[in-house]
Amino acid sequence: MKIKSACQACHCEGGGFVTVEDGKVLKIEGDPDHPINRGKLCVKGIVYDQLLYSPDRLKYPLKRTGERGQGQWQRISWDEALDIIATRFHEIRAKYGPLSLAASFGTQPRGTFTSTIRLANALGTPNVTGPAHVSLGPAIIAEFATYGPCITAEVGPDYANARCILIWGANPLVAHPPRGWEIVAAKKRGAKLIVVDPRRTNMAAKADLWLQIRPGTDAALALGMMNIIINEKLYDKEFVDKWCVGFEQLARRVQEYPPERVSEITWIPTNMIREAAILYATTKPAAFHHRAGFEQNLNAVQTCRATTLLVALTGNIDVKGGNVFPNYPTGFMTRMDLMKEAPIARELAEKRVGAKEFPLYSGPDSVLHLAHTSLLIKAMMTGEPYPIKALFTTNNLLMTSEDTRYVWEALQKLDFMVAVDFFLTPTAELADIVLPAATWVEKDELCVNSYQNYITVRQKAMEPLGECWDDKKIAIEIARRMGGEDFRKWFPWDDPVGYINHRLRKAGYDFEYLKENGYIVEPIKYKSYLKKGFRTPSGKVELYSSVFEKFGYDGLPFHQEPVESPISTPELAKDYPYILITGGRDMSYFHTENRQVPGLRKLAPDPILDIHPETAATLGIKDGDWVWIETPKGKGRVQQKARFNSDIDPRVIHAKHGWWFPEKPGPDHGLWDSNINVVTSMELPFDPIIGATTLRGSLCKVSRV
Repeated sequence: MKIKSACQACHCEGGGFVTVEDGKVLKIEGDPDHPINRGKLCVKGIVYDQLLYSPDRLKYPLKRTGERGQGQWQRISWDEALDIIATRFHEIRAKYGPLSLAASFGTQPRGTFTSTIRLANALGTPNVTGPAHVSLGPAIIAEFATYGPCITAEVGPDYANARCILIWGANPLVAHPPRGWEIVAAKKRGAKLIVVDPRRTNMAAKADLWLQIRPGTDAALALGMMNIIINEKLYDKEFVDKWCVGFEQLARRVQEYPPERVSEITWIPTNMIREAAILYATTKPAAFHHRAGFEQNLNAVQTCRATTLLVALTGNIDVKGGNVFPNYPTGFMTRMDLMKEAPIARELAEKRVGAKEFPLYSGPDSVLHLAHTSLLIKAMMTGEPYPIKALFTTNNLLMTSEDTRYVWEALQKLDFMVAVDFFLTPTAELADIVLPAATWVEKDELCVNSYQNYITVRQKAMEPLGECWDDKKIAIEIARRMGGEDFRKWFPWDDPVGYINHRLRKAGYDFEYLKENGYIVEPIKYKSYLKKGFRTPSGKVELYSSVFEKFGYDGLPFHQEPVESPISTPELAKDYPYILITGGRDMSYFHTENRQVPGLRKLAPDPILDIHPETAATLGIKDGDWVWIETPKGKGRVQQKARFNSDIDPRVIHAKHGWWFPEKPGPDHGLWDSNINVVTSMELPFDPIIGATTLRGSLCKVSRV
């Protein structure tokens, strides 16, 4: 039997069919009628059955029996697990107060954002954290202050109708294949493609113009492009005059960034900066796409502001072929609607960790309402501004956070920790209770896709293996076991399908209808601002941000030299001569996931470090050698396998992230060996607006193992 569903091996959520016989999954394939992927699935979805039936998969609740991190576990029932969790949460809340409880969500298992926040709120704590301070959060804040919703990541670009596409700090062919496939299709029909990236990625290799930028200088490039666009009157004058405020201030600011100066800052030839600016401004409509490439630095939010203003200046906002505002199906309750439905008290939000330091990220008037991850981890360690004593986590927090050794020590200090996952990850190994999560094949869910103008169905294809539970059910049952009057406020439904129908109740249909029809599409509406204006204090696009000014930040973007660089720290660069960038996705993996899946591990068996052959020759490194990576942070060193890459600047080193080795013994599973976050830092300075840390653009040295 074929069951219509949507893959959740990553955040793309492409439509597919799951073939099941006698309760067992035999095949997973793409749905040719699905509007996002049109029949294609990447390898993660195709071989997902290997994760589903992995012998290492968690299938029953576990209780720690030895000391934390000793890897001694006892299988227990769900009733016992829930009783322990409720009892310990009650005890810790009574002793230290509800603020001492915290929750963390991420990408494994997917779909935990709303349920985790609601569980935390039911427990009385505002301290929910996730990786948004270094991934998408800077863009959300920048675009919120400029014109409203975030429309420059996977959501927003209208590639199908664009004549020019600008990709910046992203490689969607690997990180979001359905969107990458759309770009390739647009290129084939004649759209021009500009890519800004320190590496010649497979997307950059297809570009008409590749700008090989020095890491950490993206704001300077955007300001330099605006210098050309404004001075040569290539901007959309009609749109700017009618729908923008702050043009005069911006025009003055960009005079500080003539192309010649920007070339010196960015390492990009002046003529290429000019060519990119003119091509993007005059080839209309143009779509812009960025991701985490420039969101992990000291100036992340202002960099996002600079690129966002490029979209505004050229009039490519909410137009066909440009960057389009979300247009959810009528009546559908979004995640933001769910949060607004039952908000926490303002006085509680004011106490959220990070609210004082980063009010637009963590404060009561913030966009994201999240505790700052690094500050939350420091609170576990130091007790400041108050102690964090218990953690409920649905992600591999230990692996994904900067400064791994510090996080390891901080998690050891917790009085109680619950981990929800598919496998015993290094994070789960430090928990007191581990709960087995159902995969996307085993649960019912709604999917909101790239344009956010349609919702699709993910329906259960088989019963969960063992005693695995849907993450939504886990949150509901913990809150129910905790009891109290807050339970019904935060969970007015009894099961996951009730939650789904709660989101659909104003739309005029239910989950059963959606299962029969597969998806609901809302026709895209362009130029919605003509009726409603923009979601800013002025009702217009704010080139000069009154929101930033209100909170004490510069209302205009600017370039800030990375805290470590050949320019800012030349003496340090003598000992650490290379610029380190981290990240760089593999098609096989989604951040820290899938390294125990044989069909995926075979495609990418080792952590790879990209190094230019000339650089390697000076260090005595051969292609395929294992090499040490060290940073000035004093955090030790990690090793990765060198891969010669002539398309990376000889002064830049690129290291993969998320590496651990499930085949190695616990509790650490080899996380100290190659995890690049071991040598990154969560120490100041942070980005002043969101608290992003420097994961792209610090200094390092490399030597042969």
